[in-house]
Amino acid sequence: MEYAEAVAAVTAPGAPFETVPIEVDGQTVTAFKNAPRTLRDLVRSTAARGDAVFLVYEDERWTFARFHEEVAALAAALVERYGVEKGDRVAVAMRNYPEWVVSFAAVTAVGAVSVSFNAWWTEEEVDYALGDCTPRVLIADVERVERARVSCERRGIALVGVRCPDGTAGVDPWDDVVLRGAPLPDVEVDGEDDATILYTSGTTGHPKGAVSTNRAIVQALFGFACRSAVDRLRAPAPAKAGDAPPSLPPAFILVVPLFHVTGCVPVMLSCLFGGLKLVMMHKWDPERALELVEREQVTNFVGVPTQSWDLLASPRFGEFDTSSLRGVGGGGAPAPPELVKRVAKGFPSASPGIGYGMTETNAYGPQNGGADYLTHPTSTGRATPILQVEVRDPNERPVPVGERGEIWFRGPHLIRGYWNNPEATAEVLVDGWLRSGDIGRVDEDGFVYVEDRAKDMVLRGGENVYCAEVEAVLYEHPAVHEAAVFGIPHERLGEEVAAAVMLRVGESATVADLQAHVAEHLAAFKVPTNVVLWSEPLPRNASGKILKRELRDLVAHP
Repeated sequence: MEYAEAVAAVTAPGAPFETVPIEVDGQTVTAFKNAPRTLRDLVRSTAARGDAVFLVYEDERWTFARFHEEVAALAAALVERYGVEKGDRVAVAMRNYPEWVVSFAAVTAVGAVSVSFNAWWTEEEVDYALGDCTPRVLIADVERVERARVSCERRGIALVGVRCPDGTAGVDPWDDVVLRGAPLPDVEVDGEDDATILYTSGTTGHPKGAVSTNRAIVQALFGFACRSAVDRLRAPAPAKAGDAPPSLPPAFILVVPLFHVTGCVPVMLSCLFGGLKLVMMHKWDPERALELVEREQVTNFVGVPTQSWDLLASPRFGEFDTSSLRGVGGGGAPAPPELVKRVAKGFPSASPGIGYGMTETNAYGPQNGGADYLTHPTSTGRATPILQVEVRDPNERPVPVGERGEIWFRGPHLIRGYWNNPEATAEVLVDGWLRSGDIGRVDEDGFVYVEDRAKDMVLRGGENVYCAEVEAVLYEHPAVHEAAVFGIPHERLGEEVAAAVMLRVGESATVADLQAHVAEHLAAFKVPTNVVLWSEPLPRNASGKILKRELRDLVAHP
């Protein structure tokens, strides 16, 4: 079946993914008619799944029944013990634990806003975010408790400790807070109520809190499910029954952090929505991932291209049975065509795939997979009906098919803006459209190609690193006169962070000194791994702008 035919079939009146026009902030957009209204509705709808396994973490197996009991108990504590009301923020700062998922569900089920903190943030970055979103409660694991304790005490923020040793000072232990048997509080939540804040690196030195409504998130979720339905219709039938791979219940493995939009929406929430098993990894380890794929018969692997490379490059790859995998892909960075071929060859039962989403789109965007991906390996794929894509010139006018420009998105799944930052919101959201900051084109068949970025940003293994943020920290070092930060190619990570630095006359600093200085203020993934000390002023154009492309070429190809 052709792509357009399959889309028409699954979105027709009466079909599961029927679409209707709705109004969002005065703009008419296309939305899924049958999507849940809120995340509270989604959480409550899965309560009937009972003893089916939902979360697998190490040797722990959480059924949906246990999950819902914990969600209700935490939700009751948030309302009754901490006075959390609709619209209040509750922050979550921890590695991938089952309690992260429970926290997210409980917070959103009572109409509060779940704020995801990057688990790699330093104490300084945590303090900034706490001051920015002003949560009533922070739920954190032991490492994040240590980074947040002083700030929470100073700001009067309650601190709930997850898997902390007995007697950890300054925290309310999870088991003292979550009193099982309490009913889920009765709170009226609306689709236009705020549901999440996910922080994304900022161009001005501080991260920005991207705010999504309940409606935006459930529409994105339905978008992923719609695309899966389209792919199933288009999949060719086996020549004979024996050619079909054995049918396995869908099961996802969580290989990216839950504080990232990919881990939260298309992976975790898709499993919650679909009643699927989610196999959680505390941190990324390719051999452990291969073990879990075999042990739990994982069918879907969604990560960044770096992780697919890691699986295939593992010296122990051949020791494990990965035949359960039906899909291997993800997003967060472009995948080289060679990786697409290697995934198709290395996982013969799986279809390679990639998606082009952003924090600001709740990870939902054009998707490419299967035969389309093999024939269009440099494309991020095509959109489904709720997503409009345009390519525009610098004057914000649409360009003809095939021409390059900035990619713009429109739909019911976009953020409503940045928390307490109207200037940044106005830069990105224009008349209901979202400026991606990426340069690309769309061909005559609707395939989207991302070819460059307008933002001054490095995409390192799926993490956005804004160059201005790192430069601002470098300039705080007393020996630095000039600094420029940029990305250089890296086979595994896609890009790595590099810097060119000119020191002040009479001052001295080593590369290690500068790296240690950045590490004191910013998360480890933002620290430049390649620092070049420049003995003369950095190259600039006639308007005084540093020529980063020239520096990149010099550093990448000395």
